[in-house]
Amino acid sequence: MKSVGELLRPAIGSVRRRGKPGPLLREVPAIRSALRVVLPITLLVVWYYLTRNQGEDPRVATPPGVVRAFGELWASGDLLIGTLISFQHVMFSFVLAAVSGTAVGMLMGYFRAVDHWLGPLVHSLRPIAPYAWIPMAILWFGIGDAAAMFVITYAAVFPIIVNVTAGVHSIDRNLIDAARVLGASQWMTLRRIVFPGALPGITVGLRLAMGMAWIAVVAAELATGNAGGRGATGGLGQMMFIFYAYEINLNYIVVCIIVVALMALASDRIMQRLQRRLAPWQADGR
Repeated sequence: MKSVGELLRPAIGSVRRRGKPGPLLREVPAIRSALRVVLPITLLVVWYYLTRNQGEDPRVATPPGVVRAFGELWASGDLLIGTLISFQHVMFSFVLAAVSGTAVGMLMGYFRAVDHWLGPLVHSLRPIAPYAWIPMAILWFGIGDAAAMFVITYAAVFPIIVNVTAGVHSIDRNLIDAARVLGASQWMTLRRIVFPGALPGITVGLRLAMGMAWIAVVAAELATGNAGGRGATGGLGQMMFIFYAYEINLNYIVVCIIVVALMALASDRIMQRLQRRLAPWQADGR
C-alpha cells in the first residue's frame, strides 16, 4: 500500500509546476501594464481628433483646453481647495458610515431580533436614491457641509450594512454555539469569532461604500452649496455648478470630473490593499 506522501507527491509536483509560470505567463503582467497605458492614450487621441476643429467653443471640451483650464485652476488655488474640501466631505462621511454601518450590520447579523425589527426599515430605505434626501437635508442642516455629508453618509452606509450582515450570516453557527458552550460571553463571541469571521463582508462593504461616497459627493455639494454661492470652498461639486451656470466653460468642468475620478481611483486602490491585508484569504480581494 502506498503511503500518504506517495499519494500526494503527484499533486504537490503539479502545484509546484503551476507555481513557476512559463515565459508567456511571465509576459502577461507586462501586457496588462501596457494596455493600461495604451487605452487612455487611445481615448485621448480619439477625443483630440473629434474636437480638433471646434475652436474656442466653451460648450466643447478639448484636450488642450482642459490642460489650460487645469493650469489656471491650479495657479489660482481653487482646484486644490475644492479637492481638499471634497476629500474632507468624503472621508468624514465614510468614517461615520463605516462605524455606524458596521455596528448595525453586526447586530443585524448576530441577533435575529435586531434583524427582524431593523431589516424591513433598512431594506425599505436602501433603494431610495440619496439625492431624494437633499431637500430635507437642506431644511434640517441648512446650506453647507453638514447637509452634504448627510447625503454622502446615507449613500455609503447601506453597502456596509448589507455586506456586514451577509458576512456574519456566512459564519458557521457551530463555531458560535461551541464558544457559548465553553462559557464565552456575548462580547467575547462577537470580538473573537463573529468579527474576524465577518471580515470578508466588512472589507467588501467598506470598499463599495468608498465608491458610493465619491459618487454622491458631486451631487451633494452641487445641491447643498448652490444657494450659498461658496465657490471652491463648497467642494468640486460646487465648482462644477459655477462653471456651468455662470462661466459656461466645459473645460473647467472636465478638469473637476478628472480630479474626482483620480481621487476615487486612488481611494479604491487603498481600500483594495486594506482588503488584502485584513482578509488575505478572500479571493475577491485580488
